[in-house]
Amino acid sequence: MKKKSWIILLIVFALFISGMIFIPRLLKQTNDEDADPVASAPAKNRSLNVNAQIITIESLYENIRTTGSLMPDEEVDLSFETSGKITNIYFKEGSEVKQGELLAKVNDKPLQAELKKLEAQIPLAQDRVFRQQTLLEKDAVSQEAYEQVKTDLEKLNADIELVKSHLAQTELRAPFDGVIGLRLVSEGSYASPTTIIARLTKIKPLKLEFSINERYANDIKSGTLLSFTVEGDLDDYTASVYAVEPQVDLQTRTMKARALYPNTNGKMQPGRSAFIEIRMQEIKDAVTVPSEAVIAEMGRSIAYLYKNGKAWQVELERGLRTESHLQVLRGIKPCDTLLVTGVMQLRDGMDVVIDRFIEY
Repeated sequence: MKKKSWIILLIVFALFISGMIFIPRLLKQTNDEDADPVASAPAKNRSLNVNAQIITIESLYENIRTTGSLMPDEEVDLSFETSGKITNIYFKEGSEVKQGELLAKVNDKPLQAELKKLEAQIPLAQDRVFRQQTLLEKDAVSQEAYEQVKTDLEKLNADIELVKSHLAQTELRAPFDGVIGLRLVSEGSYASPTTIIARLTKIKPLKLEFSINERYANDIKSGTLLSFTVEGDLDDYTASVYAVEPQVDLQTRTMKARALYPNTNGKMQPGRSAFIEIRMQEIKDAVTVPSEAVIAEMGRSIAYLYKNGKAWQVELERGLRTESHLQVLRGIKPCDTLLVTGVMQLRDGMDVVIDRFIEY
């Protein structure tokens, strides 16, 4: 009898402990349901707030974006062809010079003296030729004697031309129109053919050098137009491709090309980096969607359309892709309402509420 009483007591105690554990939980659940009936509803009945876009037809452009460098059309380090002391410097640093303009000169006095000496002999040599020719016509001298004085005159003229060519080497002239840089020598210093006097740069026009991926090897050619910008300048500039490398670089799999920018006002400087955009093709009447509205799922591209308060999944056939948009060939048509936010949370048939419509 005593053992039975102990068993009953243990059962009552166990029931008491269970009540202490489960009754508060039941009461809390009941209170939560009474306080927020929406929260206690099944998750599948919840609505998701999203943004949407009305699909329209527009033109789509395929653009190539790359970077390049502006280069001078021509550039040369100026130096004399001969050695000597610099007697005159005629150019002003940083100024524009014309082709053929005299820039500097080395001492030419010995050559000038040699030239005068030779030129003084010309009248006598010419007179000898004239006299010998007159005598030859009268058979008073031999043909050989006449040829000798004639050769002496020709040799004298050749010596004069040689001295004049040496004199030309004492002058430094601009090989083309351009802007001359800072001079590196002074008057009175000794110059040799290895001495750089200054640098001459032709900046009208400028060359724009850039590289493109090998997939566009057949699309970029002479005459292709491109636009570019430079750092710190909001203006857009236009250049035209004039030359393309005939082969693709094996290391980078890119092809180098050059374009010409007129730079008529001389505003642009060589050496600056350029951000280049080349328009490849235009697709008119294209259906496009923002890239962020498309989900890649198991080899498919899907998006969600809004119909009667719900999100419905559609599979897309993709076309051209740009930096921010994707062309849709099948799956979406104009006037459809595309859901563009919260796409990772959407499920087929899910209730949605559109907060606002966005234009891209």
